[in-house]
Amino acid sequence: MTDTPRRRRWRRALIGLGAVCVAGAAAVASSMAHVSASSAGHEYSPDDVPARDVALVLGAKAHPDRPSVSLASRLDLAVELWEAGSVRAVLVSGDGLPRSNNEPRVMRDYLVARGVPAERIVEDVAGFDTYDSCVRARDVYGATGLTIVTQDYHVPRALTICRSVGLDAVGVGDTSFRERHPSVWARGAGREWLANLKMEWDLLSQREPQQDPASEALRRAVEAG
Repeated sequence: MTDTPRRRRWRRALIGLGAVCVAGAAAVASSMAHVSASSAGHEYSPDDVPARDVALVLGAKAHPDRPSVSLASRLDLAVELWEAGSVRAVLVSGDGLPRSNNEPRVMRDYLVARGVPAERIVEDVAGFDTYDSCVRARDVYGATGLTIVTQDYHVPRALTICRSVGLDAVGVGDTSFRERHPSVWARGAGREWLANLKMEWDLLSQREPQQDPASEALRRAVEAG
């Protein structure tokens, strides 16, 4: 068969595509290994999690008057930790803009309705992603150690970020959402592959989240009552 210019172009294109795929797969595998190593030994169940002053509940979709099912599952877990005395205050972190129905305010209202005292809850309205929430917990709210509360598939990445930026973090993952909505859970778990790559870039670049003045709100929440 004659090796025409067209065939050569196609062959070069396929080789290039293959190289990109191999490089992408290597990057994904490397980030997964990083997350696995960094989070190992720091994930717990609600029954055996070490006490920390603060629970950091990471935001997710909120409706105007209520949290989504996945977010409510996280908040229910935070209530469980509060009732068990495993945390003294709750930092709810998410997108506080109208476009997202002010996630932290919806989260706060949900917690208060379930018995967590309002003075024990602090809203971070600029936790636009997991990286932002972790860095702002440290820089804006003065946290040094905390318990991350989110879905189980999300905990390892959140732990990796928090511990990489110097927080003494442990994590508790909600498993009820996986049992009730397995297909939605699977999609979320699958997105972690790409989210891990973004995490690596954020950590490498030391991207700065929204910069706000240091707040004493979390310290006061921990000391309240």
